[in-house]
Formats: sequence, structure tokens, C-alpha cells
Amino acid sequence: MSISPLEVRDVDAQRGGGVLDARLTHRDREEFARDFWGRAPLLTRGASDFSDLFSAAAVDELISRRGLRTPFLRLAKDGATLPDASFTAPAGAGASIADQVDDTAVWRAFADGATLVLQALHRTWEPVADLVARLGTELGHPVQANAYVTPPQNRGFDHHYDVHDVFVVQIEGTKRWIIHEPVHPDPLRDQPWTDHRSDVENAARGDAHLDTVLAPGDVLYLPRGWLHAAEAQGAVSVHLTLGVHTWTRHALAEHLVRSALASLRDDPRMRTSLPLGDDTPADEFALVRDRLLAALTETDPAPLFHRTRRGQARPAPLGPLAQLRAVADLTPDTRVRLRASLEARLDGRRLHTRAGWLDFTEQDLTAVRRLLDGQVHPAGELGLVRVERLLRAGVLVPADDR
Repeated sequence: MSISPLEVRDVDAQRGGGVLDARLTHRDREEFARDFWGRAPLLTRGASDFSDLFSAAAVDELISRRGLRTPFLRLAKDGATLPDASFTAPAGAGASIADQVDDTAVWRAFADGATLVLQALHRTWEPVADLVARLGTELGHPVQANAYVTPPQNRGFDHHYDVHDVFVVQIEGTKRWIIHEPVHPDPLRDQPWTDHRSDVENAARGDAHLDTVLAPGDVLYLPRGWLHAAEAQGAVSVHLTLGVHTWTRHALAEHLVRSALASLRDDPRMRTSLPLGDDTPADEFALVRDRLLAALTETDPAPLFHRTRRGQARPAPLGPLAQLRAVADLTPDTRVRLRASLEARLDGRRLHTRAGWLDFTEQDLTAVRRLLDGQVHPAGELGLVRVERLLRAGVLVPADDR
């Protein structure tokens, strides 16, 4: 069994490099991978000026003017999450959906000490979305973003650990972080800290591995499983958490088993009924074990694995009106490029992307490989018929559409 190589191209792979080094860690990829990735926390002072990324003004705009609904916002106080009904309401004529954020209720809760958690900012705030897409491509693992807005001298959550790695990016104010070593190293996604609540509470009473205050521009990397609690200091604290949902060997094993089980559906002996009676004979267990081991050896989990990976993130935004204009006005001189964050993979004559898959003829493949370089091309160079098909499929976009 092996993961078969595919031709892989993604425009973000060309223009997405450098986020880890230039903006988050000041360490090159090799050093970060060797010394910190999944191993140990890393504190980087003055990593970058993040004023272009997020701000207090962005918080106010999102809450008061963007018509957010749950779960894009949640509130927490004294270690507990507040009920959604305490800060949501219908938004009046023409917007009577009941779970829209009520900015007055949010203000009152915040003034009373609640932390605001703006979830999935990679879907609602463009600068964060762009950085998340680039970081995810660079790391090879999906990334999401939340913002935590904490009133002075307040803490939103008690000591806990996350089941994903995080980059904590301090935007405004200061926040004290208390870090303890894991009680359950490298937790999987279905192994939350509440499964080890007593161990977490006991460890939190011991000496901290790191006790520090983050200021604007600082970045703290925490591998999954490391215990942490944070408290705002003398002013409102705004920080981003970039959550890295790491792929693990266990996840790869899951895909291998699923692929093997799928192949056993075509085995007539595996579809037969077990003998009558309460006792299943030992030779039945032996038969199934042997067939499963053979399937595990012979199956290729790569197609399922890559399909799942593509589904963990979304392609870059697509403007339907700009796309329609590009199709309607298509000429040999029209400049087009591969849509960003597609994770396009050419497997034989089939192009797999996050926008779906397309089959091509042998005559098409030279042009398809050319467009996968992520560069801008005139439509005439690729063939107008091919370009129109790819524009309609959402694979190509006008070159001036970022």
C-alpha cells in the first residue's frame, strides 16, 4: 500500500509562501518543523504589525453592521459559554430570523465581563481569510480563525487544552498566558480536555511551563494538548487564534480502513450471512481478519484521503457577476488564471479541485497542465472552448479578480 503520487498544483503554493516565517515565527520552515511543530510552544515577540489583519474597529463592524448569526459569535464568562438566546434576537422588518446578533445585548454582556468570540473569521473578514488560506497551503493542514475580545481583568475560559494547534496573534491590548505541559499529549479531535478534567485541574495548580504577557504584534504557537488559560490586563484585549486542524497518522489509518472496507463490499464471501446461532465460530473471525488484512495491504487510500483533504477548506471567493462577464466577453486576449485555494490535482485525465472534478481528453492535457502553474494566461493560449468550460466550472477566474 502506498499513497500514489498525483500532479499537484495550487496557485497559493506560489504566492502563499512566507507566512510562517515573515508574519508568525521569524523561523524558517525547516527549523520550525524540527524544533516546534507538534513539540513545544514558541513565543515570538514583535512578529509583525497586524493592523492590516484585524482591529477593534473590525470587531465593532462585525457585531453592529454585518448581520452576524450564531454560531459566528458566542459569548463566554467565568469559564462557561452563555446561551445564544441571551444575545440574539430578530432584526426587524425583512430580517426576522431569530438568531441574529443583538448588538445591544452583546454590549451589555461585554460590559458585564463577558468575552466575545468571533468564530470562523476566515469566512467573514477578508484580510483574515486571505492569511488563513495562505497559511493552510504553506502548512499542508487546514486552518481556521477565531477572535477573542476580553474586557480588562477578565478571563473567558478556565485552563483547558485544544485538540488543534494554535497560533495566538495579539492584536490590541495585552493578555497574560499561563501554559502547562500536556496531561494527554497529541489529543485527537474526539479527545477533548473534558475527558481529562481532573488531570487538567491538578496540572493547572502546578508550576507553569510558561507564564508571559502578550503585547500587540506578539505571536504564541501552542501545539495541541498544551494546557493554557489567558487573562486580559489593564485594557480590552483583542487576539486572533489561528487553529491548525492537523492531519495525523491516526486519520490516515482511518482512511486506509475505510478504503479497505469499501473494497470488501465487492467480495462475495464477505457479503454472506453468518451461521445461525448465538456463537460465531472462531474460523469466521479468522476468515474476516485474513480478508481485511489482505484488503489493507492492497488498497490505496490516496483518493479518499485527498478528497477529504480538499473538503476541509474552501476555494477562494468567486464573484458570479464578474464570472458571467468573463464568459460573455471572452476573447483570445482575455487574461485568466487558476482560482486560488482550489488544491487542484491532475490524476491521469481527471482534474480534481475543491470546486468539483472534470475529465479531459489527451489533447487537452498540455493546456490543462499549463494553467496549473498558477500564472496568468491569455485565453487564446489555452483554447477558448477549454477556457469557457473552466470558467463555467469555477476553476478559472478573470486575472484581475483577486
